[in-house]
Amino acid sequence: MSDEQATTGTEQANPQFSMISQYVKDLSFENPRAPESLQKMQGNNPDIKISVNINARKIGEEGYEVALMLSATAKVDKETMFIAELNYGALFGIRNVAEDQLQPLLLVECPRLMFPFARRIFADAVRDGGFPPVMLDPIDFLALYQQQKDGAGDGVLPN
Repeated sequence: MSDEQATTGTEQANPQFSMISQYVKDLSFENPRAPESLQKMQGNNPDIKISVNINARKIGEEGYEVALMLSATAKVDKETMFIAELNYGALFGIRNVAEDQLQPLLLVECPRLMFPFARRIFADAVRDGGFPPVMLDPIDFLALYQQQKDGAGDGVLPN
């Protein structure tokens, strides 16, 4: 038996990873003080709190759904101007990935691929609500994952 034949039988199959589909699971925009809130925002810098959360669950034998949840609450003088929430999902096909690599793949790499699409939907929802769009800065999903894994993260991004 040649060396090539001996190693082929013991090698693990190559990891495979692909995004199958993306979708909006839930989108909410509230403007509780309209139209006064639109006037109050002019010339004022609102205090905007952004939070991010990520969940993943197994779907079938090789499928996983990853949900990226974004929310923003804008306030001026302790009055809520708007609340925006997006639950953005994607279905991924994953096979031949080592168990110890699965969680980082689902909670770091998958959201990284989803984020540009969710960011645009989120910004458009705020803009369509009559406010300047909330342009989220890129998110370091690895740092967020590590914070949540260590129990130190609450999903709220610093201003």
